[in-house]
Amino acid sequence: MLYLGTPSGPDVRAAMSAGLLGCMTTPAQGNRIPDGALYACDNGKFGKGWPGADRWYAWLETTVTRYGPDRCLWAVAPDVPFDAAGTLTESLPWLARIRALGIPAAFAAQDGCDQLGIPWDQFDVLFLAGSTGWKTGPIAECLAREAKARGKTVHMGRVNSRQRLRTAEWFGCETCDGTTLAFGPDTNLPPLLTWLDELHHTPSLFGNAA
Repeated sequence: MLYLGTPSGPDVRAAMSAGLLGCMTTPAQGNRIPDGALYACDNGKFGKGWPGADRWYAWLETTVTRYGPDRCLWAVAPDVPFDAAGTLTESLPWLARIRALGIPAAFAAQDGCDQLGIPWDQFDVLFLAGSTGWKTGPIAECLAREAKARGKTVHMGRVNSRQRLRTAEWFGCETCDGTTLAFGPDTNLPPLLTWLDELHHTPSLFGNAA
């Protein structure tokens, strides 16, 4: 599993260039993606980084052109955090436009999205968003496993602990992200790399949604 973080500091950037980590970029971030690093494009809807639809898409086009579609893991369509119905309405018009850039489109799954219908054929990556309890719970796990069965990849957002990494791994996530490297990268990078090394060498035998 590849952990995506903010390219904060030279050691983190070096780890990204070496392929130990991936880079998560947003419209408001303003950081250069490290040389050779794989990257994913968040939309900035969670927090205060959303610039509006037109500026977001222009930023996405510029980013893909600058760094190349071959290094882009995916871009997540605009969503409405914690609102499944709002996310469905917001995301559907953008999924095909993301794909048209030559990159995979990600759909943000929110609490209750399973009751509304998942537009499986219109996206490539299931992004487990929503509340902590939901995205680490049984419904999100079932959706993750269905996505895998359909040949899609799975990502989990807001992963900032060793146990959350284990949960993401148990769900079959190929990628996850968190803010742990944005705050105290020098302190947080060594334990994060240790957790990832443990994960890759000793996969979990059971899930624990903690």
